[in-house]
Amino acid sequence: MGAHKMELGYTYWKDDGWYVGYLDEYPDYTTQGETIKEFEAMLHSLYEDIKTFDFSFIRQHGTLAIA
Repeated sequence: MGAHKMELGYTYWKDDGWYVGYLDEYPDYTTQGETIKEFEAMLHSLYEDIKTFDFSFIRQHGTLAIA
């Protein structure tokens, strides 16, 4: 059975020769790389860190039902 592949969106820009950006679901956590390939590897590592550790300060979104 093959592994389930997931896609995550990200936002990036070039800053002083570096690719800088964040995963769209976690805009508070930026990373960077000298090449787009290195930047994407850093995003992957960032995602693994977020999913592995308990970051209590990650902003969450919810909805509230008002009667």
